[in-house]
Amino acid sequence: MPPCDFVPEKYESYPYEHVLKIRRQCVSPSLIPYYKKPLLLHQGHMQWLFDHEGRRYLDLFAGISTVGVGHCHPKVTAAAQKQLGRLWHTASVYMHPAIQEYTEKLTSLLPDPLKVIYLTNSGSEANDLAMVMARLYTRNFDIVCFRGGYHGGSPYTLGLTSIGNYKQVLPSGSGCQTTMLPDVFNGPWGGSQCRDSPVQTIRKCSCSPGSCHAKDRYIEQFKDTLATCVPKKIAGFIAEPIQGVNGAVQYPRGFLKEAFELVRERGGVCIADEVQTGFGRTGRHFWGFEGHGVVPDIVTVAKAIGNGFPMAAVITKAEIASSLPQGLPFNTFGGNPVACVVGSAVLDAIEEDGLQKNCEAVGTHLLLELAKLRDEFEIIGDVRGKGLMIGIQMVKDKESRQPLPAEEISEIFEDCKDMGLLFGKGGLHFQTFRIKPPLCITKEDADFAVEVFRTALTRHKEERRLQSSIPSIVNCTSCY
Repeated sequence: MPPCDFVPEKYESYPYEHVLKIRRQCVSPSLIPYYKKPLLLHQGHMQWLFDHEGRRYLDLFAGISTVGVGHCHPKVTAAAQKQLGRLWHTASVYMHPAIQEYTEKLTSLLPDPLKVIYLTNSGSEANDLAMVMARLYTRNFDIVCFRGGYHGGSPYTLGLTSIGNYKQVLPSGSGCQTTMLPDVFNGPWGGSQCRDSPVQTIRKCSCSPGSCHAKDRYIEQFKDTLATCVPKKIAGFIAEPIQGVNGAVQYPRGFLKEAFELVRERGGVCIADEVQTGFGRTGRHFWGFEGHGVVPDIVTVAKAIGNGFPMAAVITKAEIASSLPQGLPFNTFGGNPVACVVGSAVLDAIEEDGLQKNCEAVGTHLLLELAKLRDEFEIIGDVRGKGLMIGIQMVKDKESRQPLPAEEISEIFEDCKDMGLLFGKGGLHFQTFRIKPPLCITKEDADFAVEVFRTALTRHKEERRLQSSIPSIVNCTSCY
């Protein structure tokens, strides 16, 4: 494990078993922790987490793609502490300098005409509001979204979220229409030149330079949805520039640009859900939509905007923002002084620490090293992503591309944790390992992660070999 000179404080709270008991009695059972023996985390420092026993872990999940600049980043922590001593909260019916300073700084990082911000507390809230804005502005109702997308867990946004594990047996999201996901690894079409990524799929294609057969076929499916499933006029279309919860799924180059044009022809607005891709995570671009060569009409952001502090935002054009009635919707905590100061400090840290550049360099290095593991191990079907938004899809074998069984996924997951490496799981069958660390990780950290993963895969391969040999030994008559 790479060295770290940070020494965590001594843990002095409840014993582990007592914490586990309280968790089972008092915390909603719908909140399921990772791992057979859940981690009890005590402290964080940049890319590192420490448990109650002082054990150190390299965090490659960052609180679900949330801790962008590092756990307890000193600049962000100091800004929050200073503001807490000055003014914690006041509602939007009063002015305070922090909100003006922050919104000016944030809008300077977005292209024209995206210059008006409404601050909220979570990604679900932001996407809720984006849906309302799209419908009020266009005076249309239907919104198109991708299958496999995740846009929140509120009753409104659950209509957009199209992953079965997050659905509930309740009415939600009327007027939300899903369309085929242009997934070049799992979908019916895809090849070796489709993605804007240092790593392509193992699928072959015969596309000539400048053309993409898969993109054209997926666009035909998108047109079919518009022609058969929604009215002639729609409110909008929402997409993550790279799907997050579904396992860093990327679309063919050029797809989103053509899709945006088709949506605008029907009077709809285009919404980029940057909750996971924003704030430099894709490396080359500060915003994920920039990698597609598009400018959305509405952008929603959350997670890394506050480095773990609960805040989010909707950013849009002045004319769309004006569609909201004056005074509505009202948000008690959105844009509070502490949130705005934290958000501003996060932007400063990204620039001053060179985190976007680091993200591209380390992310590209990590992707290429993981691609070597894909070539080495049959159960790695795909490695994909940009910057430090990476997915590793596990399969039974490369030919079938069927998901690796859940129990085998869990074995690898647990083994990596025991060796000090944390990452997430995603995909329709939780078959994809999600890597979305703080942007401050180093190449040395990346190399450690690859070696841990290789060790876990090698152990898994040996375990499978031993299990497959047991029947032949038992049934061999010469052994008796």
